[in-house]
Parts: sequence; structure tokens; C-alpha cells
Amino acid sequence: GGLVRNNTYHFLEGEGSECNSYGLYLTDKFQHVDNYVSVNHMAPNCSSNQLFKGVLDDVATGAFNGRIYVNKDAQGTSAYQKNNSILLSDDAKMDTKPQLEIYADDVKCSHGATVGQLNDDALFYMQSRGINKREARLMLMFGFAHEVIQNIKVEALRDRMDNLVMQRLRGELSRCASCMVKCG
Repeated sequence: GGLVRNNTYHFLEGEGSECNSYGLYLTDKFQHVDNYVSVNHMAPNCSSNQLFKGVLDDVATGAFNGRIYVNKDAQGTSAYQKNNSILLSDDAKMDTKPQLEIYADDVKCSHGATVGQLNDDALFYMQSRGINKREARLMLMFGFAHEVIQNIKVEALRDRMDNLVMQRLRGELSRCASCMVKCG
């Protein structure tokens, strides 16, 4: 419950260095999660990938501040940054600020962010195929989250995370009920 703040800093200082940074958060009630991710390309021919996704419900709030810095000497940089969030209630809020700061000429860099609800057309399609609304919502949320989970290299850990996320989405795991912090 309460507040989670993550600050991560990556420095790619050796030629050809690579950094992959992934994050997934499922928040509800009065929870707040804040992610700051800074990737600094200091050497040539480095690559980075940031993918952060969140599902926020109730009055939960979130913030994502991602920064990609490319030094003038970091020619040949390839950098990608994406933050996507789904708001499950009208009271959930997400602030997102993807940033690129580029001082080199020969680079491939992109960034993007979305904040929205579950896709009504996808829900309608799934229901027209006999899937009830609750299961359709769960399947869409799980598919959304799995884009992050699929990047876990260790199969046993990836499978465990898939199971934990599905249990959490189904409400089978604590939804802030057993935490020590008394919110709201």
C-alpha cells in the first residue's frame, strides 16, 4: 500500500553497451507508484530499451518520468522508450513524461506514452465470441501486462510472474488489504 518510488540510473559507457529496462505495476485503492528511469548513452553504438506499463484502479495514482540522454560522442545510438497505462476507474490518474535529450547526429531514438482505458471494440469482439465481460477484461489486461513479462529470460521466473499477475488481476491476491500502512 501507500507509496512506491523507483529511481534507476543507467550509464552506457563502453562502446556497444546495451540496457533493457522493464517495469510493470498494478495499483489500486490509494496506492501511488512513481518511476524515474534515466538512461545515459555516453559511448558509440550503444542501445537501450525502456518499457513500463501500469494498470491503475480505484483512486490509485502513478507517475513515469523517463529520460534518454545521448552524449555528442555517442554516435550510432539506438534508444527506445515507451510507457503505457490503463486506467480502470474514472478516479485513477497517471502522469507520464517521456524525454529525449540528444546531442549526437547519427542516432535512432523514439519515445511514446499512452494513458487510456481498455479497448471497447476488443471487449465487444471477445463478448461476441462467447467470452463473458469479466473474462474478456482479464484477458485484455493480462495481454497488456504480458508484453513486459515476456522479456524475463528465466522461464520459471517468467511463468511465476504470469501466474502472480493473473492472480492479482482476478483479485486472488491481496489488494492492499494486508499491508501495514493505513491509507485513506
